[in-house]
Amino acid sequence: MTIEQSTAQRQPLDPVELAGALRVGASLCESLASVIRGRSDTIRLVVTALLADGHALLEDYPGSGKTTLAKTLGRLISKDHSIEKHVLPFRRIQFTPDMLPGDVLGVNIFDPKTGTFNFLHGPIFAHVVLADEINRTGPKVQAAFLECMAEKQVTLDNITHPLDELFFVLGTQNPLDLAGTYALPQVQLDRFIFKIPMSYVDAQTEFEILSEHDEIKRTSETVSPVCTRTDILSARRVCRQVFIHPSLRTAIVDIAQATRETPLIQFGASTRAALMLQSAVKAFALVNGRDYAVEDDLKYVAPFVLLHRLRFHPGAGDPRSALERLMEPHIEKLIRSSLR
Repeated sequence: MTIEQSTAQRQPLDPVELAGALRVGASLCESLASVIRGRSDTIRLVVTALLADGHALLEDYPGSGKTTLAKTLGRLISKDHSIEKHVLPFRRIQFTPDMLPGDVLGVNIFDPKTGTFNFLHGPIFAHVVLADEINRTGPKVQAAFLECMAEKQVTLDNITHPLDELFFVLGTQNPLDLAGTYALPQVQLDRFIFKIPMSYVDAQTEFEILSEHDEIKRTSETVSPVCTRTDILSARRVCRQVFIHPSLRTAIVDIAQATRETPLIQFGASTRAALMLQSAVKAFALVNGRDYAVEDDLKYVAPFVLLHRLRFHPGAGDPRSALERLMEPHIEKLIRSSLR
């Protein structure tokens, strides 16, 4: 019995909620593609991370469209008027070496009239936060991000301030420059569900960008919201209900176990990595118009979830090729079990 056939044996999702979730994913991908040309794979992964309730780290050369993608995504989400005024749909934080945690989280301001401290919310209080060149700031600010990304809250002077439920970080970093940068520690990288390398576009796409640059720029600045905060939170609930066959879950466990046992890898994937991989597989299936996950979903998203969490020994060769070789027998086993 194939995975597709086995979906008939489960409880179906609410058709209205499912249709709404599929619309959110399709609308975000389509609108982003009208601005970010030749990046369909990157767009799908970013939307997948958003629906999986994770965070994404984009890495590529300057001028590749990382910042434009994040700003456009923020504009596609309309402000929910029931949310407090200090929470905006989108905020950008340009990281620099001289930043302090308060520049990101916020600070307590003393009011001499009342004799009390009032909390001034920082730019972290938003639906979508662009952490631009996150590796240019020091360890103190990077550490301040850990609690935000893991627990969606800010603790300052022993007082905890909750972030918005939608809170989504889209980080960017430039892999070329080393001067004035601080490499993200492993614990920080582990907070990102995806690390997405963005390569150069092909010649035809680049020609289209040059020819239609003015139109693309107008579109990016005038793009209208296609969904609300409530729509995305509803899509996340549907995403958690996407069907994943036990054999697919077994393959995720086997791959995680294999990363810990191979001599090619110094540090293998954690249980949290396996959980994030499962969430990513579900969300990627939804972005591709399905309420059930298949083998190809796992095969495609696994490198983006795992590579930045693994530390390969120098003799392992290219990390992606090494991971694909490691995954191959488990993917083949999954395919054979699906064909029975």
